[in-house]
Amino acid sequence: MSKKKIWIINHYATNMYFNEGGRHYWFAQNLIKHGYEPVIFCANVRHDTNEVIEVGRDKYFIDIKNSIPFVFIKTTKSVGNGIDRIINMLLFYKNLFPIAKKYIKQYGKPDIILASSVHPLTMVAGIKIAKKLQIPCICEIRDLWPEAIFAFNKVKENSLIGRVLVAGEHWIYKRADSLIFTKEGDIDYIKEKKWDTNQGGHINLDKIHYINNGVDIEAFNKSIKENVINDEDLESGKFNVVYVGSIRPVNNVGNILDAARLLMDKKDIQFLIYGDGNQREMLVKRVQDEGLRNVKIKGFVNKQFIPYILSKSSVNILNYSQTQYNWKRGNSSNKLFEYMASGKPIISTVKMGYSIIKKYKCGMELEKSTPQELAKAILKIKSMPLEEYETLGHNAKKGAEDFDFKVLTQKLIEVINSID
Repeated sequence: MSKKKIWIINHYATNMYFNEGGRHYWFAQNLIKHGYEPVIFCANVRHDTNEVIEVGRDKYFIDIKNSIPFVFIKTTKSVGNGIDRIINMLLFYKNLFPIAKKYIKQYGKPDIILASSVHPLTMVAGIKIAKKLQIPCICEIRDLWPEAIFAFNKVKENSLIGRVLVAGEHWIYKRADSLIFTKEGDIDYIKEKKWDTNQGGHINLDKIHYINNGVDIEAFNKSIKENVINDEDLESGKFNVVYVGSIRPVNNVGNILDAARLLMDKKDIQFLIYGDGNQREMLVKRVQDEGLRNVKIKGFVNKQFIPYILSKSSVNILNYSQTQYNWKRGNSSNKLFEYMASGKPIISTVKMGYSIIKKYKCGMELEKSTPQELAKAILKIKSMPLEEYETLGHNAKKGAEDFDFKVLTQKLIEVINSID
């Protein structure tokens, strides 16, 4: 069987080029090993930064990173979620069509397109380009959009804009040759909307697949050895309660500080918070004002150091707001799988549907995301018999193997073959 040329279109894959890692980077790496020819199309501007890859008059630039061709599409700078980001999305969509045409003239047309959200215009472009080329298009939904917008009350679902967004979403799901969701329970969304053919809709559930986010275990373990960070807190010998990730309202990191206050008398427990976001400065001020000596706000840390940090944790906190997101369909955060790969127990402050933590018996999910419950869970894990504690860590590490990108890429190949 001849191997296929696969275009992976992801507006925000620019970060993967710089980080040399991430979902589509790892997909591409493994597809190459199977004889496929992937190409990643992304914006020439790194989201939420001022970093720009110059593209010249052609409005695109091609560079190869570790055998993976990246095609950078001209856009404008996009910081935050205002009008600049909307313009950035529209330009990526608009410029993708003529650049795809130029790329085909030079390198030939693809056999299949994988168009990935976050925003839907990428998938609309993928479907339209695929139709013109008479090839299949797989649409990958990494976030249920616009449901997430409705959940944050940015737009009302029954408003004119809300109805237009839902209609556009339905259009994408109906016209994609195959759909990939990154949360196991997202297929329930199709059923709730009554869009599936079983309920008189237009979407055949047989074309829907589930491939969660994951981790490159080989790269993760290699990074632990090669990317050592000089941080005396990690080497202190204390029971390290670690949070790594964004510091925004949805992450509810203030809850961790509240739990830390309750455990101030436990001198051998410390809270290490790595990450950045629009609430970081507020948390730094809280630590100072409240005299939280057992909390260290570490701020932004380069992604390459995260495996080493997690290898030094005692327990990892998966901390979210209970109310600002719909958790009943599961979790697809990269952080979860990095936590699992570290081989340390996990505490989730929300109870997930389709729970991976419950399935692999690698930690605890709280019924109530209160500081009291979190503090109690931390103490419970700390006071566990060593054998029980190590079993949780072993289960986490073993479970991560099911989400290694070698395994996930094989699932992607099965999806590709299903629409051959």
